[in-house]
Amino acid sequence: MLGEDLRSAAEAEGIQKFVVGAVVHDAGKALLVTRSLEDDFLPGLEEVPSGGVESSETLNQALHRELEEEVGFGAEFVDEGFVVVFDYQSRSGRMVRQFTVSVPLRGRDVQLSEEHTSFRWITAVEVEAANATPETREVLRQWFAYGEDQG
Repeated sequence: MLGEDLRSAAEAEGIQKFVVGAVVHDAGKALLVTRSLEDDFLPGLEEVPSGGVESSETLNQALHRELEEEVGFGAEFVDEGFVVVFDYQSRSGRMVRQFTVSVPLRGRDVQLSEEHTSFRWITAVEVEAANATPETREVLRQWFAYGEDQG
C-alpha cells in the first residue's frame, strides 16, 4: 500500500495536491479507461483509474475510494513492489504529485462510472499507440517492465 511517508516527503518539497492511481491488471494486460467527451478535463483521453486525494484522506483511503468510484471495486489487493511517482502542473498552476500502484483484477468485474465511457485491456506493444498522456504511457511502460521482472 501507499505509505504516508510518500505524502510527507512531497509536502516537504512544497507539493500540496495529490492524485492516486492504479494499473489494474489481468493476465498480463493493463486496464485503460476512456474519459467522457463531456468532461472538461482531458476529454476522450485514456488513463489508468485515478483521482484526487481529499485533505481528510490517507493515500490508501483515496485509492480505495477512487477505484470503487471509477471501476466498481476497491483496492483490497495491491502489489507491494510497484509504485510510480510523477509530478505535473494542474490547470490552476499548482504542482501535483501522482502515486500509481499495481492492483490485480482477481476475477472482479469492471463497472465504469459516468466519468468514463469505455475501457479496454492493453498489452505492452499497445502502450505507445494509447491515446494517453506521456506520463500515463510511462507508468504503463514501467508496469509492463516490472511484470517481466517478476515473471
